[in-house]
Amino acid sequence: MKKIFLIAMLTVLGITISNAQETSKKSKKAKTTATASLPKVDGAGMVFENETIDYGTVAHNADGNRQFVFTNNGNKPLIITNTQGSCGCTVPTTPKEPIAPGAKGVIGVKYATDRVGPFTKTVTVTSNAEGQASKVLTIKGTVLPDAAPAATKS
Repeated sequence: MKKIFLIAMLTVLGITISNAQETSKKSKKAKTTATASLPKVDGAGMVFENETIDYGTVAHNADGNRQFVFTNNGNKPLIITNTQGSCGCTVPTTPKEPIAPGAKGVIGVKYATDRVGPFTKTVTVTSNAEGQASKVLTIKGTVLPDAAPAATKS
């Protein structure tokens, strides 16, 4: 009886490990395929993983930092010359060094979550990307007001 139980447990464990390895292989293959399938550009290129970041619903004064990740899909270095938020409440950060062909880069953005209510703001990116000297990225979400203090009984 113990042998049958042990064999059954080892079989289940073997199947679980095998499935986990297959999932891992598929995940790695999907990532490789996604990178390899970017359209190639003659010159510098810029393809973003997401052009819109949805903060969702965030607490008042929550961390407003997010990142736009992009890849240079060209054959020349990508140089970002400027990033500009649509208002003072949206502050982007720009990579200082050129982004090599095939390399990833990040444009950081910080939204001032001290402003309560819904928001939609943009960040304009200026670069030497072939065919798109400027690119507009969007952030959106809603900042919740602070919870009302509970009433005290007298």
